[in-house]
Amino acid sequence: MREILIVGGGYAGFYTAWRLEKKLRHGEARVTVVDPRPYMTYQPFLPEVLAGSIEARHAAVSLRRHLHRTRLIAGSVTEIRNASRTVTVRQEGRPDYDLGYDVLVVTAGAVTRTFPIPGIQEEAFGLKHVEEAVAIRDRLLTSFDRAAALPPGPERRKLLTATFVGGGFSGVEGFGELMSLAKSLLKHYPELDAHELNLHLVEALGRILPEVGDKPGSWVVRSLERRGAQVHLNTQLLSAADGNIVLSNGQEFASGLLVWTAGNASNPIVHNHTDLPVNQRGLVRVRADLRVGTETAVIPDVWAAGDDAAVPDLATGRSDTYTVPNAQHAVRQGKRLAKNIAASLRGRNTKDYVHHSLGVVATLGIGRGIFQYHGLVIKGLPAWLMHRGYHVLAIPTWERKARVFAVWATAALYGRDIVSLASVQDPRKAFVSGGRPASPVGLPD
Repeated sequence: MREILIVGGGYAGFYTAWRLEKKLRHGEARVTVVDPRPYMTYQPFLPEVLAGSIEARHAAVSLRRHLHRTRLIAGSVTEIRNASRTVTVRQEGRPDYDLGYDVLVVTAGAVTRTFPIPGIQEEAFGLKHVEEAVAIRDRLLTSFDRAAALPPGPERRKLLTATFVGGGFSGVEGFGELMSLAKSLLKHYPELDAHELNLHLVEALGRILPEVGDKPGSWVVRSLERRGAQVHLNTQLLSAADGNIVLSNGQEFASGLLVWTAGNASNPIVHNHTDLPVNQRGLVRVRADLRVGTETAVIPDVWAAGDDAAVPDLATGRSDTYTVPNAQHAVRQGKRLAKNIAASLRGRNTKDYVHHSLGVVATLGIGRGIFQYHGLVIKGLPAWLMHRGYHVLAIPTWERKARVFAVWATAALYGRDIVSLASVQDPRKAFVSGGRPASPVGLPD
């Protein structure tokens, strides 16, 4: 059998493997997926995980539960050497080793783009994985608990201040959902006042949500500001050392929560550790049918899709444009990739990837959203319902759809759960200390 090796189990990788299981004949090829996480994260639901509207596990699709005929390796690919048809795999608890392949599929995804800003590495959370969304939520809930026990002052003000850096979809949706959660928490904390809550959104450009038009983007800014947010446009973060936020517009304030969502960067595996052709942005060069190569030269049996690939966007009618890195494209590229690989194995012609956008939709918190399709713009509750409807249908498997819908129905009746489980980030602490709380400083145990 031929060995099909898929690097990365995100959107594109999962859907490629899932569809290959249905397309391949018995004994035609073996599929292997290498990914350090045993699940695919449905990233559009991360803002709702952050807000407690969805359980964390429901935004993660188990690879082993749904890929029944695929070999799964829980590890990371650290180098791709197509000249020798091998990759280097790193797994915890064992030395690095080489893995061979006949057909390679690169769907490693992108990573969060960061800059050498003081305090970012020590203070900031990202928002690309389930663990990060849960940690942000727990930090906010714990901050409310601590603030309620303090008198008004600088420390309490810091605990009730949250800052998001990045005005793209991930940042705006996460910010809107966090604002919705924070506002709803106030009724459970009579010690706190709504005026003490300070929420900042920082964007280096002069607008947010670049995927929507100027007018809808301006409406989102006004909507957030009416709800009490402070939106800083044309502003950069200069420092976050010790939680003290310094902005390029001259403002300084202490923030107990910092979330960094300022775009994506190419995956280091693809950018720095492969002999495959990459463009100036560090993305794999891909033809319209998702084979790696250029219009004049193709690399046999090597394919790529998703956020780590420069896929020509044929829907625009221009030769110099590429598909944007979002779930809408990654899912459909994975499906087309599986069909093309199966066709290639059987000596048939492949088809180009073409997808016309279905529009963009974003949640801004419970009951608030925005949708745009060409000149059609829908705002408020209808857009929020469209967001939920589209994504509950888009998340793979009926099992996940049912779980998500059940949580939504429960929350509609009883509200969101507001219990912080920050202690799970250090689960052995209670055991090691014998179940005793930490002693106050200066007092004996």
